[in-house]
Amino acid sequence: MSRSRHIVALALLAAALPLMASAAEAEAPERVTTLVVYGDDPCPVESSDAIVVCARKPESERYRIPKSLREKKAVVGSQGWANRVATMEGKGRQSLPNSCSVIGSNGQTGCTQAMLRQWFDERRLAKEEAADIP
Repeated sequence: MSRSRHIVALALLAAALPLMASAAEAEAPERVTTLVVYGDDPCPVESSDAIVVCARKPESERYRIPKSLREKKAVVGSQGWANRVATMEGKGRQSLPNSCSVIGSNGQTGCTQAMLRQWFDERRLAKEEAADIP
């Protein structure tokens, strides 16, 4: 018997839910507006279909960047993007062809180029030093 009473009570409750929801919707305003006003600026007036919530801040804050964005927190051990790219390229270059390294299958192919590059740099430095001698 008690089980049938519970079923009847649930059926009545299910029938009453749409009526309670429509009553709650009729009372609630259609929208809520939140604003930040500065200095002595007036807060807009509420209407019957909207709630207006105003937060007041001093006039000195009107054209400032928000405080949460102003304070930059440095991450310990962080590195700039350009430095990260240079590090990755330097580490990856060892295994590429023409790198003159023992790592990778074509590492030895760049040894002649590296030797010529060093020779040209030494020759350029010698010419610059000779030009500086009076």
